[in-house]
Amino acid sequence: MMVKYPKLLIIGLTFVFAYLLFTQGLFLPIRRLILSLGLPGHFISGFFYAYSLTASTATAAFLVLAKENNLLIATFLGGIGALIADITIFKIVRYTLSDEIKKISREPSVRRLITVIPGVLKAYILPLIAAIVIASPLPDEIGITLFAATGIRARNFMLASYVLNTLGILIILLIGRQL
Repeated sequence: MMVKYPKLLIIGLTFVFAYLLFTQGLFLPIRRLILSLGLPGHFISGFFYAYSLTASTATAAFLVLAKENNLLIATFLGGIGALIADITIFKIVRYTLSDEIKKISREPSVRRLITVIPGVLKAYILPLIAAIVIASPLPDEIGITLFAATGIRARNFMLASYVLNTLGILIILLIGRQL
């Protein structure tokens, strides 16, 4: 059986796996491990929050850690971890994949799409979509690719990444405190 979107299927399965671990009691050994990490656990969870295959598990880890540590310090450490991961992804997308992005942009269908998209969309809507993706537990690779397509400078990207991931992590921690 051929799966049309295998990567998206795998990402979806990681969300199901994280949900089952968190809700079915299978999470207890992992929960104990996460809790034993203390504040460094927030940094590690933040790092994994940025990657598509581990975002759901990192979100579950934040929910577990939410009541255990100082909210501001935990949010700060999670944001730093996510920033480091995003910088790595940004460099890969921007510098390593730039030749493929240029190649794709020369494809006739992509060129037609680019000419149809108004400048306002490129200037405001694309960065807004990228920001929402980065702040959420959705794969940061998508948001980073969208940001890289806008030509954002590395310094501005780092600031946006930290603020957006930290805000997303704060929201998750606040939800975790209510559970």
